[in-house]
Amino acid sequence: MELLTTTQMAEKWNISRRRVTTLCNQGRIEGAILRGNTWLIPDDAKKPDDNRRGRNSKTEKE
Repeated sequence: MELLTTTQMAEKWNISRRRVTTLCNQGRIEGAILRGNTWLIPDDAKKPDDNRRGRNSKTEKE
């Protein structure tokens, strides 16, 4: 198992490095470890679902 940085995972998952860091800080990436100032993530980690509410989200009104 290889460990990747947030930059490498961002490229792999096609999301921003900052978003990967946020997911790590929230404990949403299994196996991610913080070494100094760098998050190291297993290369086989699964990308968590994006549960954020987007600006184009539509809520049904009754």
